[in-house]
Amino acid sequence: MPRKRILMIVGDFVEDYEVMVPFQMLLLVGHEVDAVCPDKKAGEFVATAIHDFEGQQTYSEKRGHNFRLTATFDNVKPEQYDGLVIPGGRSPEYLRLNPQVIQMVRYFDAARKPIAAICHGPQLLAAAGALKGLRCTAYPAVEYEVRAAGGQWVEPTPGFDGAHVDGHLVSAPAWLAHPAWIREFLKLLGTPVGV
Repeated sequence: MPRKRILMIVGDFVEDYEVMVPFQMLLLVGHEVDAVCPDKKAGEFVATAIHDFEGQQTYSEKRGHNFRLTATFDNVKPEQYDGLVIPGGRSPEYLRLNPQVIQMVRYFDAARKPIAAICHGPQLLAAAGALKGLRCTAYPAVEYEVRAAGGQWVEPTPGFDGAHVDGHLVSAPAWLAHPAWIREFLKLLGTPVGV
């Protein structure tokens, strides 16, 4: 199996499980993952947030771990990567204000390279104009942005454990869907899945 290079764009208060688990799983299957953050270098950290569903009207948020970046944002050349992962949490809200991040997302979309966006990750896709005509799921609070960007909203599965694939895009509503979206993303990358 050829090793793939994956770009993961993160920022402070990225959702802890949505950055840690996919990063480790993609490494496990033999891929190289460059996790980057604007204005930060390889070896520096972003703070993560842990979001949980505890019975209130929305998720709760607690401080998570420090996540070490594996590459320097300013050195990234999107054309050198085979796929893009956009974890959720609070970071997509402000990462979408960065023109370089938007250019990177647009590159992956225009090249029809595999993109995985989890939870609030589709906020970046919406800002980049990468959802037009695509079916996408996300955390329910992002439905308006998906629709406003010309995407077709897909209701999350009960339990938030399902993923949706439309062409080169894999989307999921929360970290509960890791098994589903990681499996589908690996399929798009051409990575053998299953026993």
